[in-house]
Amino acid sequence: MPWNRIKVPIKSGRFLLQGDEAVADGAFCAGMRFYAGYPITPASEIITRVQDRFEESNEGVYFQGEDEIASIAACIGASWTGTKAMTATSGPGFDLMVENLGYAIFTETPMVIVDVQRAGPSTGQAARPSQGDYHQVRYATHGDYEIIVLSPWSCQELFEFGVRAFNLSERYRVPTIVLTDEAIAHLREPVEIPEEIDVFDREHDPEAPPFSFDEVDASPMPLLGDGKALLVTGSTHTEWGKRVTQDPEVHRKIVKHLIGKISNHISDIFETHEEFIEDADFVIASYGISARSGFEAMNRLRKKRIKIGFFRLKVIWPIWEKYIIQRFSNVKKVFVPEMNMGHLSSELKRILNCEIIPVTELGTNVILPEEIVKVVEENL
Repeated sequence: MPWNRIKVPIKSGRFLLQGDEAVADGAFCAGMRFYAGYPITPASEIITRVQDRFEESNEGVYFQGEDEIASIAACIGASWTGTKAMTATSGPGFDLMVENLGYAIFTETPMVIVDVQRAGPSTGQAARPSQGDYHQVRYATHGDYEIIVLSPWSCQELFEFGVRAFNLSERYRVPTIVLTDEAIAHLREPVEIPEEIDVFDREHDPEAPPFSFDEVDASPMPLLGDGKALLVTGSTHTEWGKRVTQDPEVHRKIVKHLIGKISNHISDIFETHEEFIEDADFVIASYGISARSGFEAMNRLRKKRIKIGFFRLKVIWPIWEKYIIQRFSNVKKVFVPEMNMGHLSSELKRILNCEIIPVTELGTNVILPEEIVKVVEENL
C-alpha cells in the first residue's frame, strides 16, 4: 500500500528549532533524499540543515546548482528516478524556477518547493518578511492547471508541512509548495518531533503508461531505469509520452486531468483552522504569520463581547470556494490581515457577497494585533 507508518530517522522529542530547520527536518523525515538549491536569503538555513541531515545519516545527495533554474531542473530529474526531491528559495529565485515549474506540472513530476517570502518586487529587502507571493505561487506559469500550496504559521507546522507536502506531492503527482516567510523561517520555537509519521510513497508500475487522461486520479509512475523507453516531454503528449502537438482533443484531455486530479480531491487537500465561526457576525480571515496576529486580535475582541470569529487557511491553493461560502453564510464583514496589497482579500471578494475589509502592511513589518483590533473597531 502507498501509505506507510514509519519511524522517524532523527531523534524524537521536543526541540527548540528555527523555522527553516523545522521544514528541512520534516522533509527529511518524509523521505527527501535529494536536495538541489542555490543560497538565497532568507532560505539559506534550509540548505545547511539538509546538508547536516544527509551527512549524519550517510544518506541523500545535495547539489548546489549554479542558479535556481538548474536547481529545480535537477529536482525534476531526481524525482523521475524515484527519489523524493526538494528545493527551497525566495521570491527572486522562484521567478527563475517558473519555466521548469510549468514543465514539472505538465509532466506530473512530484517534488516540493519551499518559498520563504521576502519583500519585493525584484531584490527588495532580502532579510524582511512579506506575503507578496500569494498569487505568484498559484499563477506563476502559463496555461490551465491546479497546484497545491501549504501555508504554515509556526515552526511546528513547518515541520508537519514538510511531511505533508511530500505526501500530497507523491499522491497527486504534482509539485507542492510550502509558502512561508522570513518571520516564521527565522523564528525559533519548540517543535515536537514524533516517534512515527505516516508517509505516502508514489505508486510505481513499470508496465503502466507514464501519464493519464483520467480526470480523477493520478496514474502510477514508471521510473527512469525501469528498462522502458520513457518519454517525458513538456509538449502535448499521449499517455505514453509521445508528442502530439496538433491535436486539440489530446491537449484538452491532459488539461482536464491536471485540474481534475486536484479539484476532485479538494475535500482531502483543503485544510483550515477555525474558531467561533458558528455564531460570528464578523470574521478575521488570514494565513501564515499574519494569522498569528489575527488570532490574538480575535481573542482581544471576544473579551470585549464582540461576536468575531477566526478563519485561517492552512492550504491556500486549491481554494475550496463552496466550503468558504457555506462557512461565511451568516457573516456580515470579513477582516483580512496580510502583508501585501490585499491578495487574499481579492479572492474573498470574488467568492463572498459580504463586505471584505483588507488590513494590509507594506512596510515589511509583521502586522500587530492592536492594528487589527483598531481596524475592526473602526468598522463595526
